[in-house]
Amino acid sequence: MKSGNNGKWDLSDLVKNPTRQVFDKKIKEIEKHAKQFQMQKKTLTPSISESKFLKMLHHIEDISEKSNHIIGYASLKYSEDTQSDEATALLTKISQFGSKIENQMLFFDLWWKKQVDEKNAKRLMKNAGELSDYLRYKRLMSKYSLTEPEERIINTLDVTGIRALVKLYDKITNAFTYTVKINGKKKTMGREELTTLVRSKSAKTRETAYKALLSKYQKNKGVVGEIYQNIVLNWKNEGIDMRNFSSPISIQNVGNDIDDKTVESLLHVCKKNAPVFQKYFSKKASMSGMKKLRRYDLYAPTKSNKKEKNYSYDNGVKLVLDSLSKFSPKISEFASRVFNENHVDHSIRPGKRDGAFCSTPLPYITPFVLINYTGKSRDVFTLAHEIGHAVHSIAASDKSILVSDASLPLAETASTYSELLLYDNISDSINDQEKKSMLAEKIDDFYATICRQSFFTIFEMDAHEQIANSTTVDELSNTYLKNLKTQFGNSIDISDDFAIEWSYIPHFYHSPFYCYSYSFGNLLSLSLFQTYKKEGKSFAPIYTDILAAGGSKKPELLLKEHGFDISKTQFWQDGFDYIKNQVNTLSKL
Repeated sequence: MKSGNNGKWDLSDLVKNPTRQVFDKKIKEIEKHAKQFQMQKKTLTPSISESKFLKMLHHIEDISEKSNHIIGYASLKYSEDTQSDEATALLTKISQFGSKIENQMLFFDLWWKKQVDEKNAKRLMKNAGELSDYLRYKRLMSKYSLTEPEERIINTLDVTGIRALVKLYDKITNAFTYTVKINGKKKTMGREELTTLVRSKSAKTRETAYKALLSKYQKNKGVVGEIYQNIVLNWKNEGIDMRNFSSPISIQNVGNDIDDKTVESLLHVCKKNAPVFQKYFSKKASMSGMKKLRRYDLYAPTKSNKKEKNYSYDNGVKLVLDSLSKFSPKISEFASRVFNENHVDHSIRPGKRDGAFCSTPLPYITPFVLINYTGKSRDVFTLAHEIGHAVHSIAASDKSILVSDASLPLAETASTYSELLLYDNISDSINDQEKKSMLAEKIDDFYATICRQSFFTIFEMDAHEQIANSTTVDELSNTYLKNLKTQFGNSIDISDDFAIEWSYIPHFYHSPFYCYSYSFGNLLSLSLFQTYKKEGKSFAPIYTDILAAGGSKKPELLLKEHGFDISKTQFWQDGFDYIKNQVNTLSKL
C-alpha cells in the first residue's frame, strides 16, 4: 500500500501536471473534438447507417472521457479544500466549460429523443450492444425534453443558478465552527469533530454537541432556508412546470430509472415498520441506564460498551479488506486497488468537505474515496461503505462511460453490503457483551440508513409541496418536527430545537429525493446478504454479476433476472423481518 501524503489522495491519475496552462490546453483539445462532433449534425437522419450511428456514440464516449479527467479533478480538488479560492475558481471555470460542451453536443440527444421514429430507433438499438439500454433510457426521457435552445439556456443558467446555490450552501456551512464547553473547558471545532460527541458516554456532552450544532443552523436559518426554498422552486419550475414530470419525486425516480410504484412500495413499508425501531429504542433506553431516550441520546453508547475501541487507519483498512476477502478474494482485490493507488483522502483538515463519498470520474481509473477518519468503529464502517461504492465501480469498469454508473438506488447496494460483511466478520471474533454493543450500533445504523432516510424522503415530499404553495422556514421546521414524532412515536422525547435539523442535511440541497436510495440499497443488501448466508460462497459470482452490470440495465429488470422482485411490498418487508430478528436477538443477549 502506498503511503499517503498526510492522509491526502493522489489525483495525478486524472491530471498529472495541474497548471493553468495544462487545463487551458486540455480545454482547447476537447472543444476541438466537440466542434468536429457538432459538424455531423447536418448528416443526422432517422435512416442513418448503424455503423455511422455507432461511430457517433463512440465519439460521445471519447469526449466524455476527456472532459471527465478535468471535471473530476476540479470537483475533487474543491472537496479537498472548499475554502481555497484557487480550487473554487477552477471548479467554476471547469463547470462553465462543462456546460458549454454539453450545449455543443446537445443536438444529438434531442435528435435521438425527438426526431427518430420507433422503427428506426429499434433498428439502431439492435446492434448497439451494452449501449442499447442507454439509448432506451434516453428515449424514455424524450417526453420530458425541451427544445434545443431551451435546453441550452437551462444548461448555461444552471452554472450560476442551481449549482451556484448548492456551492454557496456548502461554502457557508463548511465554514461553520462550534464552540462547546466539555469538562469545563471551551473547545472550538468543525462539524465532523463535533458530531463524534453525539456518541459520547456523557449525556450532558451529547446534549451540548447537538445544541451547538442545531443553534448554529437556527441562527443562520434565514440564509440556509432561503437557499433551500430557491433550490426547491428551481426543481419545480424546471421539472414540473417546464418538463411536465408528474411530481417532484418522480423527477428523481425517472432519473434513477425506477418506477414510481416501486418507490411508493418502499416508502409505504418503511413507514409501516417504524414500530420495529421504536421497540428497539425503548430497549436501548434500558441498556443505556435511562427510563426513556431523548433525541439527544439517539446514538448514545450502551452500558455494555464500557470503552469504545479506537482503530488506527491502517487497522481499519485491514479489517475492511479481510471482511471482503472472506466473501470473495476477487472483490477484496478490487478494494485493494483504491488503497494501493493512494486514492483515499482520510485526514481531517480545516475546509475539507464534511462526510464521506466515493467518486468515479472514469470507469477505467480506480475510484477516489473521501472520508474524515477519526478512528471510531463508525469510521471503519463508513470506510467499508465507501470502498463498497468503489468495488461496484471497479466491477463495472469494462463498461462504457455512458453506462458504467449504476442508478442511485443500485449504487447503494455494494456499499451497504460491504458494511454487512464487516459486521459479520467482526461479530464472529468478539464475546457476547461486545456483540451486544456492536449489534446495538448496527441497529442504530439500520435506523439511520433505512428508517431515517425514508422519513427524510417523506419530509421532502411534504416540503416541496409546501414551498410550491408558499411557506416559511418556521413552517417547514414544524413539518419536520411532526415527521420526527411519527418516526419515534412515544419511544423517544423530542425537543423543539430538532425542528431545524432538516437544514443541515446536505442531500436535501445537493440532490432532492436522493435519500430513499439508502433505504433501497440497505434493504436490498439485507436480502442479498441473507441469500449469501443460505447459499455460501457460490453466491459471490451472482453478486459480482449484479455489480458488473453497472447502469446497463433497468434496476427492476436486472434484479428480477436474479430472482428479486422489487415491485412487491413483500420484498421490502423481508428486509425489515431481518431487522426485527436482530432486535429480538439483542433482547436475548
